[in-house]
Amino acid sequence: MSKIHIKVIQPTQIRIDKEYDHVIVPGIDGDFGISLDHTPFITKIRTGVLQLFQNETCDEYAIHDGFVTVENNVIKIVCDTIERKDEIDIARAKASKERAEERLKSSKENINFRRVEASLKKALVRLELKSD
Repeated sequence: MSKIHIKVIQPTQIRIDKEYDHVIVPGIDGDFGISLDHTPFITKIRTGVLQLFQNETCDEYAIHDGFVTVENNVIKIVCDTIERKDEIDIARAKASKERAEERLKSSKENINFRRVEASLKKALVRLELKSD
């Protein structure tokens, strides 16, 4: 049976270079599935959970910002960060979440709200993935 090939690239390394049956990507406009012979396209991804299905198993990763291309049964994802469940430090993710929430509540004028919101989203995805 034919599979779809996925390659996940970070600035310093190739993290995933394998074949899968089906992939679910956290797109900028919502999660979307990619199977064999999918229509070619390119789009941005958001911080979320990348799901890679092979036979009866699902590999899940926390993925943070980037873009995806699909063409000729090859998925290429270029992203800032991708983490397996076992790479996530739960205490660090909780501390990051709490820091971000405190900053959002703060009345200080010099807060970069976009950075704080991005940090909060990353922490929440890490915690979501670890809770499974």
